[in-house]
Amino acid sequence: MNRLRIFFPRGAALGLVLTWLAGCAVGPDFVRPPAPDTDRYVPEPPPRATITADGQAQLFVTGAAIAADWWRLFGSTQLNAVVWTAITNNPTLQASEASLRASQDNLRAGYGLFFPHLEGNLAAVRQRTAVAQQGMASGGRIFSLVTVGGSVNYALDVFGGNRRTVEGLRAQADSQRYESQAVCLTLTANVVNTCVARAAYAAQVAATEQLLVLEREQLRLTEAQVRAGVTPYSAVLSLRGLLAANKAALAPLKQALNRTEHLLSTLQGRLPAQATLSPLDLGGFLLPTNLPVSVPSELVRQRPDILSAEALLHVASAKIGVATAAMYPSISVSGEYGGASAGLSHLSALTAASGQFWSLGPSATVPLFQGTSLWYGRRAAQDAYRQAAANYRATVLAAFAQVADVLNGLTHDAEALQAQVEARAAARENLALLQVNYRIGLVTYLDVLSADIQFQNASLGYLQAVAQRHQDTVALFTALGGGWWNAPPPAPQGARP
Repeated sequence: MNRLRIFFPRGAALGLVLTWLAGCAVGPDFVRPPAPDTDRYVPEPPPRATITADGQAQLFVTGAAIAADWWRLFGSTQLNAVVWTAITNNPTLQASEASLRASQDNLRAGYGLFFPHLEGNLAAVRQRTAVAQQGMASGGRIFSLVTVGGSVNYALDVFGGNRRTVEGLRAQADSQRYESQAVCLTLTANVVNTCVARAAYAAQVAATEQLLVLEREQLRLTEAQVRAGVTPYSAVLSLRGLLAANKAALAPLKQALNRTEHLLSTLQGRLPAQATLSPLDLGGFLLPTNLPVSVPSELVRQRPDILSAEALLHVASAKIGVATAAMYPSISVSGEYGGASAGLSHLSALTAASGQFWSLGPSATVPLFQGTSLWYGRRAAQDAYRQAAANYRATVLAAFAQVADVLNGLTHDAEALQAQVEARAAARENLALLQVNYRIGLVTYLDVLSADIQFQNASLGYLQAVAQRHQDTVALFTALGGGWWNAPPPAPQGARP
């Protein structure tokens, strides 16, 4: 009785100590990096709107919500269909989603560290022992042995190594989830940009072909005037050079158009030879006028690349805890129970008292000396954390620079587009005036053709400026994170978002 009274208090005290230790985990507890201490993206206060260009101004609405399906703001059903096809079939996005599922499964597998490990075993052997093995002078003997049993082992996570391991797996799954969001955002932005570029190139090809028709007509009339002796031959040479230069400019435009078609097919997960692409009209894209601009403190909490870098920083922090826990003793409790018999003909002995065996007890492994492995393993984990922290800061800096570039770019796009609008309007007015003068006999038809060529060149510049404004609008939605956090719940199977 005295022994029992002494044993139980000591056992209870040991249990309390182990319980307290189980609540501790060595290594640093991860703390999210603070948002940058700034309220703007550019040095000067940003404008509230661009100038009115081509009849439209774009307003910058600070703190407005970003739609998850932001591409619908361009008002093109054809564009929506192309984006949906790409999201459904793009192999890069599918690979990213598979990687996300793998990281989530690794996390689920990691939770097994918190449970006891049970094993069953069955063995039947016949063997002969050697004299030296027995340590006796008598000869060896031949015998059979059948064992059936099971074992259980439970590792006490006293210093938190297992918890830090699972913490790192969870952060790795978070990183892959944000990486998948980044892939989807990049995909949709590439699809929209490619569609805009394809429509712009098609319009430029059509305008250039129309320009070549006018230049051929001008060349024909000039050659007639040379034959009549009223125009020097040098005028023909000049027009031939201009015609050849524009022919040379047409080929790269067509090549660029073909490249956009091939890229669009690839983004949709289709072979270029098997894709059927509907024509796209640049005038069919609406220009989003109310542009959301997230405050800087929100940007670091919504851009998927920043969140992925933050999760990788969390992974590096957890690895410091794992490396630190490896420097402390590892404690486990294990037990074994089973039965043994002298052969298959004596299986009844498995359940007999004489054939049963068992063991139960704790064990501890103390890393007394392992060279410099553990110490420098922890140092390496700390260095990896510093590397991840630097990568995180670089990602944030790049993100803020991208937003700043796009905000300035949209302002300059409007200025450039308005200049092109004015240049095209002046060329159109000049053409209309010369057409009137030609009808009343004040100018020659050659003058009218020259004015028409000038108007067509101004139209090419206008098309390029319109496409650039649309693409920089896409870049703003991309730079702000794409609004994935505002997405509605997943649609039913087979339904389009």
